Amino acid sequence: MNLPNKLTMGRIFAIPVFIVVFLMGFRVAACIIFILASLTDMLDGYIARKYNMVSNFGKLMDPLADKLLTMAAFVCLIETGDAAAWIVIIILGRELIITGMRQVAAAQGIVIAAGVTGKIKTITQMIAIPLLILDNWPCSIFAPAFPLDQIMLYIALAMTIISGAEYIMKNKQLFAQ
Repeated sequence: MNLPNKLTMGRIFAIPVFIVVFLMGFRVAACIIFILASLTDMLDGYIARKYNMVSNFGKLMDPLADKLLTMAAFVCLIETGDAAAWIVIIILGRELIITGMRQVAAAQGIVIAAGVTGKIKTITQMIAIPLLILDNWPCSIFAPAFPLDQIMLYIALAMTIISGAEYIMKNKQLFAQ
């Protein structure tokens, strides 16, 4: 197993650790785990492309690991009341639909690359989740009335809807097969 795939597997193994740590109330530690796991996503992709280590395993598991990490975080945030269930349901639904579309496309030999809006969606989620985990810190200290965590959650929701619609429109031929 090459280094990028090991990083992907490390991200997957970090998920249950994140869940336990978060639900035990150790939010700072959970946030650090989440951020480190998120950073491995960028790192494994960079290494795989730079050193020509792209593999079929990585093509399948890397995006799946990302989805599992964000899904776990969002579900935990529902549990603690930090995120509304309806928002998380829309976000998770989009992730499952696009993942399913990618699998159908892959079975036909088609690769659906991540688009710009999909990357922006991921970035907004990766900003919103730590803010939500840390109860809007640092805004809670310097500007307690400014709900940056909730604003970022709604931006992530908007980007989720926009990027999902874009993926569906650009790949609607997959539904005709």
